[in-house]
Amino acid sequence: MAYSERIVISIGGSLIVPNGGIDTKFLIKLNKFIRNQLAKNNNRQFFLVIGGGQIARHYRDAGEDVIKHKLTRDDLDWLGVHATRLNAQLLRTIFRDIAHPFIIKHYEIIRKVSEPVVVAAGWKPGWSTDFDAVLLCDDYNVREVINLSNIKKVYDKDPNKFKDAKPIDKMNWKGFRKLVGDKWVPGMHAPFDPVAAQKAEELGVKVAVLSGHDFKNLENYFNGKKFEGTVIE
Repeated sequence: MAYSERIVISIGGSLIVPNGGIDTKFLIKLNKFIRNQLAKNNNRQFFLVIGGGQIARHYRDAGEDVIKHKLTRDDLDWLGVHATRLNAQLLRTIFRDIAHPFIIKHYEIIRKVSEPVVVAAGWKPGWSTDFDAVLLCDDYNVREVINLSNIKKVYDKDPNKFKDAKPIDKMNWKGFRKLVGDKWVPGMHAPFDPVAAQKAEELGVKVAVLSGHDFKNLENYFNGKKFEGTVIE
């Protein structure tokens, strides 16, 4: 089937696996939202790129506890990559009746995918699944990523550390990259991966940073209505 609209959504792993286990309430809402969107427009195809969340950090911490020193950056990233694949397999299982039968995890190959839902995971060390989402944009000629995480907007500095941090509604890639830098550190907390930001700027991909806890707000964004979030382009 030739889809008229392809939508890439990067889903932060912290939404799926926060502290305390898998958030089934979030998954129920996500499942309902995606199916409702497809019911409204069956010419849409969703690419859901899944992060690792706390499960990745638990494995990283366990490895370091056992060997009593820092793991290599590659080892840390590989643990994170495999955590994303476990989470992605859960999502593919939830959408199994309408999803591509295999999760995407190798991005040098452009697969022919005809199903309305395609689930993707991490690839290899050096970046987060945000970068993989941008690669999908390049492969499937999409120019926008919806980035869902546990923050509502991008701030001019870390709001967890600075009470005077100010939210930003719209910014360009130059300004965003000044905030987050250019280097990826395994497990880093950033609204959008610095390596992914470089690639998005290169390709002319727009990113909308939205809270993954507010599906009404996400629906407003889909419908072109007023929404809470940050647009980077």
